[in-house]
Amino acid sequence: MKEFYQQLRKAMNIRNVTQTELCVRTGIPKSAMSQYISSAFKPKQKRTYLLSKALNVNEAWLMGCDDVPMEIVKPQSEKPIESNIGEVCDNKKIKLIPVFESVSAGFGSYADEHVIDYLPLYIENDYDAENMLAIKVKGDSMYPKIENGDIVAVRKQSYFENGNIVVILVDGDEGLVKKIYQDNEKVKLVSINPEYPDKLFYGEEADRLKIVGVVKQIIKNL
Repeated sequence: MKEFYQQLRKAMNIRNVTQTELCVRTGIPKSAMSQYISSAFKPKQKRTYLLSKALNVNEAWLMGCDDVPMEIVKPQSEKPIESNIGEVCDNKKIKLIPVFESVSAGFGSYADEHVIDYLPLYIENDYDAENMLAIKVKGDSMYPKIENGDIVAVRKQSYFENGNIVVILVDGDEGLVKKIYQDNEKVKLVSINPEYPDKLFYGEEADRLKIVGVVKQIIKNL
């Protein structure tokens, strides 16, 4: 038996696949992938299967078995499947963005210890990529659209349109994810879950609010 990390590195080298690209192909977070490559941990069966498929190698070989070939032997009648993923998705536009543990952590000091993962996202331009991050949502105030544990990808910006879902700070520290509406009299923060009442801020009370970003994508917690 060979070590899993040795087989993984060998397959990545032969297939000319980078760590970032392998994360994108498998959906495995960068933090976990680094542990597999460095031999800190071995993946469970499901992720081993994903890695073997992404690298087009025999799963048993990847696990370290000496008596199986690296290449997957296909029946003669089986025709190779040609992938058109390059036509659909430009890999250069897939960026790894940090996932923060909470709203306040994500829009505060950006300390590394608050980053819990990295998420591959297709982002059209570098400016958006630089201003994009993700937050792990806590609570059920936005249920069923956003559930506890879901991740929202947020573009940092102070402007919004009525009805946008925004990340907003109240008094500089209380971080919320809400729908927002504004008129000449007030700012209204709306929860999708009807059990939570609207939050209303009249006149100068609106100065307590700071819009820090607009939710662009919701990644469900499966």
